[in-house]
Amino acid sequence: MRKFASHTIGVDQGDVVLFSDFEDDGEMWSGDGPRLIRKKVTFSESYDAPPAVTVSLSMWDFGHDTNVRADVQAEKIGPKGFEIVFRTWGDTRVARVRVAWQSIGQISDDEAWDI
Repeated sequence: MRKFASHTIGVDQGDVVLFSDFEDDGEMWSGDGPRLIRKKVTFSESYDAPPAVTVSLSMWDFGHDTNVRADVQAEKIGPKGFEIVFRTWGDTRVARVRVAWQSIGQISDDEAWDI
């Protein structure tokens, strides 16, 4: 469990389209083997320290003729942002993916004085 040293907690969230590869026969749609996409996300305001971040698939469109394989994670989490990482492998064909994210962490209190 993460405990915060302040009563000032920030929550930020968003929804990011990672790719739409079926439109131009991109590698997620046409490729095989390990495939990976990274997308940088910047928080609307900086946290005092790296926040807790969760990610989830909010929309996915997979080919009907292959196995559905997907892994989505938050990596390189810092006070200003993080990276969404989506992976698939084998014969899986992914047309498009959208990922929802939420961050929760300690933020500075504008009313506090630093003496």
